Amino acid sequence: MTRIVKKQALVYPILACLTAGIAMQTHAADLSISVQNLTQGIHFTPFIIAGHDDQTHLFEVGKAASTSLQMMAEGGNISGLASDVMASGGEVLSNPNMGLLAPAGMIEAFDFDSGANGYLSITSMLLPTNDAFAGVDAWKIPTEAGSYVLFLNAYDAGTEANNELLTANSGAPGVLGIPADPGGMTGSGGSGVAMSDTNTSVHIHRGSLGDDDNAGGKSDLDNTVHRWLNPVLKVTIVVK
Repeated sequence: MTRIVKKQALVYPILACLTAGIAMQTHAADLSISVQNLTQGIHFTPFIIAGHDDQTHLFEVGKAASTSLQMMAEGGNISGLASDVMASGGEVLSNPNMGLLAPAGMIEAFDFDSGANGYLSITSMLLPTNDAFAGVDAWKIPTEAGSYVLFLNAYDAGTEANNELLTANSGAPGVLGIPADPGGMTGSGGSGVAMSDTNTSVHIHRGSLGDDDNAGGKSDLDNTVHRWLNPVLKVTIVVK
């Protein structure tokens, strides 16, 4: 049977540091997971898949982002989140796609063993953005076998203003700017959409605004390519 679950809030140098220091966990799986990119022009950095207890969170909507979440949301670095989960006794699978997930792309079904942990979290950064990410936090794994579908929204980590300007080396936490556009569709010469944001907690992302001026305007993003509407990911989880 298939259940459709819709939840609000659920749902390089980037690539060089994405998997640094992360040990892949390999076990006989109790879950099979696939992920589909629903956007036209957004890439997703490598995902972290985590099984954990009910006290562990990769992110919490309405609360300030952790340092580890900031690393992921601004630069795609999932090593901090992975370390946090493993320190709490959880199970981690890093980068199941072995790279970026392109627009309309699919991560085919892969196995994941959550061990004795009853909760599942998944997250990844959106590129090109300042600090947008998509994910599901602490989803209670059903005890009933079957297929479950989650539609995930994009969130703003609240750690960086959405200036929408492509800036070298901005993947490091606290360095303002968009670190990369894997699709190569950004412009240049923008003056900046927003230089500060009033909501500094994790919240639903407003979406990239972009403009139609490839050599100026406010944004370096293209409003015919980089805008999105929620949901941005479809995740199918088969409980065995």
